[in-house]
Amino acid sequence: MSEQKTGDIALDHIIDEMVDTVTNSKDEIFEIGEGSRQEYEKLYDELQETKRQVIAYIEEGDQLDQKVRFSRKRLSEVSSQFQKYSEEEIREVYEKTHALQMELSMKREKEKQLRCRRDDLELRLRQLEETIGRAEALGGKISVVLNYLTEDFKHVSDALETAKEKQQFGLQIIEAQEEERRRLSREIHDGPAQMLANVMLRSDLVERTYKKRGIEDAMQEVKSVRSLVRSALYEVRRIIYDLRPMALDDLGLLPTLKKYLATVQDYNDGLTITFATFGKEDRLESKYEVALFRLVQEAVQNAVKHAEAQEIKVKVEIMSTSAMIIVKDDGKGFDTNGKKEKSFGLMGMRERVEMLEGELNIDSSIGEGTIVTIHLPLN
Repeated sequence: MSEQKTGDIALDHIIDEMVDTVTNSKDEIFEIGEGSRQEYEKLYDELQETKRQVIAYIEEGDQLDQKVRFSRKRLSEVSSQFQKYSEEEIREVYEKTHALQMELSMKREKEKQLRCRRDDLELRLRQLEETIGRAEALGGKISVVLNYLTEDFKHVSDALETAKEKQQFGLQIIEAQEEERRRLSREIHDGPAQMLANVMLRSDLVERTYKKRGIEDAMQEVKSVRSLVRSALYEVRRIIYDLRPMALDDLGLLPTLKKYLATVQDYNDGLTITFATFGKEDRLESKYEVALFRLVQEAVQNAVKHAEAQEIKVKVEIMSTSAMIIVKDDGKGFDTNGKKEKSFGLMGMRERVEMLEGELNIDSSIGEGTIVTIHLPLN
């Protein structure tokens, strides 16, 4: 068997495995969504029944409370005029009053338990709604990826000229996959996973707070849990957005950058981002739009996460034969000769720029902020 034929088979095998993996992931997400939807319907019916029982116990308790008041009044009259009643009559009135009080106490306790169950069901339903929404959104994105793999990516081998090129391309795919998996694993572990674990702990604290300190303190804890869930949801959405911003294909580079920078500013209190464009606003080839977007994204994320910047200025100039990006921040800066220069983010930026035969310059010093300047030729 020729070397080229062997390369074709190897690459086709890799692509088939990728398609199978994505298909299985889509099926698993669908099952999660369906399971959550079935659980939602079950809990919704239980919630309606619980609400009905709460109302019934309230009404029964109110009626019983009136009977207890009347019985107490009767007992007071009998006690004050005991000479008119026999011992048997007094005991009967007392026992009846005591029985009514015990029954009322039991109903009030049952009402309290049902209220707690109702609140728990409402919280779980809200969580399931979010899970169903995330599963549907993620399923839609995976469908796009699967369509790309099955329709477009299957023809990649036809476009490669030699077995050596196909082998290198296959290795690059595997390496990129593994690196992306490592990055996603780190981000999910450090972000949503930690937040959701904290949510579980705080949800237990809500219950204990409710039992010990009452509804007001418990509601404060609920607000704190909501904030944690909102942060986790933002991190999940950010990770999904990082995989591939769909607006880049639909709207182009500049509108997508504008939307992305506005989102970063909204989710980082105290941060101001200014965005300016110069030159042409025509659509570029996909590889250049993706590259320019990722370079701006990485530079901005470095400024937000590592430099702790309060103000970021982004300038993009697109000319007929070249493009220039300038990202300037007022963060804490770093020593460009130190280990920071070897970070994965900067290494990825340098590799991307070198692949497109461009130039990357980083001007920074500790306490003086950072200026990232990128020149790319548009061939």
